Amino acid sequence: MEIADFHCDVLSKLLKDRELNFQGNKPGILDVTLDRLKEGGVVLQTFAVFISPNRHDYHGIDPILESIDLLYEKVLCHPELKLIRTASDLDTCLQEGKIGALLSLEGVGGLRGRLSMLRLLKRLGVRAAGLTWNDANWAADGVMESRGGGLTEQGAALVQECNRLGIIVDVSHLSERAFWDVAALSARPIVASHSNVRELCDHPRNLTELQLRAIMESGGLIGITYVPQFLRASGDAKIDDVLRHVEHICALGGEKHLALGSDFDGIDRHVQGLAHPGQVAALHEALLKRYSAEQAGGIMSGNAISFLRGQLPAD
Repeated sequence: MEIADFHCDVLSKLLKDRELNFQGNKPGILDVTLDRLKEGGVVLQTFAVFISPNRHDYHGIDPILESIDLLYEKVLCHPELKLIRTASDLDTCLQEGKIGALLSLEGVGGLRGRLSMLRLLKRLGVRAAGLTWNDANWAADGVMESRGGGLTEQGAALVQECNRLGIIVDVSHLSERAFWDVAALSARPIVASHSNVRELCDHPRNLTELQLRAIMESGGLIGITYVPQFLRASGDAKIDDVLRHVEHICALGGEKHLALGSDFDGIDRHVQGLAHPGQVAALHEALLKRYSAEQAGGIMSGNAISFLRGQLPAD
């Protein structure tokens, strides 16, 4: 079994507490650690740069740069991991048995409309970007912004520059109007790195069937997330609840567009039996009871790897 995960927030925890290490912490501090990635058979882990809105420098570039520095200093310092910049890097990881690390932005507020910052972040290794978190910024409204606005003029320019640079656009936190603006504008496939099905769980962070179909039609990916309140309204979720969302997307024709987006280290509660990467084997076992080995493998990692091979720079 191989696992590819399109979203975790371990960098945010490392930014908050500089005493933490990616290896050797007491149990319960970090969901994602080197040992747990190895235990779970993870071949690719996306590390999101998420800056808490409670920080005084929330709207600045400094915490974004500090987060990326932490990735290099505390995560990539381990020889078992390799930063994924190109499709060639990804293939090298798979051949050598290393864990690929993909770097993404969860909100571009700190760029303050400067596309030069986006270009610099690409040089540092950023390969995916969500325009907002839940609030509004200069680029777009997030899903919790009450006015529900769409892309700004600067936000549209950002999407176009992401397309030009080969940075994957992530729509998970966008308002519905901003989602449709991005879907209409982007010339490349879009992804929802960690979102579920609104018709099964009516949470604003989940996507409607129309939105899910739009992602599929773009050639993109939908990362099923383990956030309990996105799986079941009560927030008391089990692995069977993850499967309900998987099955619904498959019924829409999305089998080849499904991936995983755990949101480990970004959640306080966990799906029962799904608290860290070392436990994701239980999800694989559950999938195998309903799908073929090939189908289950696609959801666990194959679809994500195929997508990245097509979207990352070749070398």
